[in-house]
Amino acid sequence: MVVHGVREALCNLVYMSTPIGEFFQTKVPSSWFTGSPELRFDDEEIVCVGTLPPGSTVDEFRESTRSDRIAIASEAESRFRRKVSWGVDRDGMRTMFTNQNVPVTTRLRFAERAVLDTLVESGVARSRSDALGWCVKLVGRHEADWLTDLRGALVDVERVRAEGPALI
Repeated sequence: MVVHGVREALCNLVYMSTPIGEFFQTKVPSSWFTGSPELRFDDEEIVCVGTLPPGSTVDEFRESTRSDRIAIASEAESRFRRKVSWGVDRDGMRTMFTNQNVPVTTRLRFAERAVLDTLVESGVARSRSDALGWCVKLVGRHEADWLTDLRGALVDVERVRAEGPALI
C-alpha cells in the first residue's frame, strides 16, 4: 500500500507503519483492487484510491462496495478524526466518489487579490476561491519536482529532529 501523508512524517511518502496505513491495510479487502490502494491524507481528509481489477466497472464497484466503504470510513473517521474519501483508477482514468472541500483562511495583499480578480473577470474561475484553487493546481502541476524535493528535505529534517535530544 502506498501511503502519502502530510502531518505524520512531514513528507509525501509515509510507510505502512503509520496508524492510518495499518488501519486501511487491515480493513480494505484485498479483492477490491489490483495491488494495494494509494492513501493520501492531511489534517482534514484521508483519500483511498485503488486500481480496479480487469473486467470491473466503476459503477459496479461503487454500488457493490458502498456499505463496506461507508463502514470503513465511519470507523476511520471516528478513530482518526478526518473525513474519508474514496476513488478508483481504471484504464488510466481516476474517478473520485467523494472529495472534501475544506475552507482555508488566507490573507492576500492587493496585488495577489488582483491576480485572483483577473481570473474571475476573465471567466477562468467563478470566484476568488475557485481562482485560488486554480493557482494552487497550476503551481502543483508545474513545480511537482521542486515540491517533491522540498518534501524529501522535510523527511531529512524530521529524521534529524528525531535523532536529537528529547525535551523534557
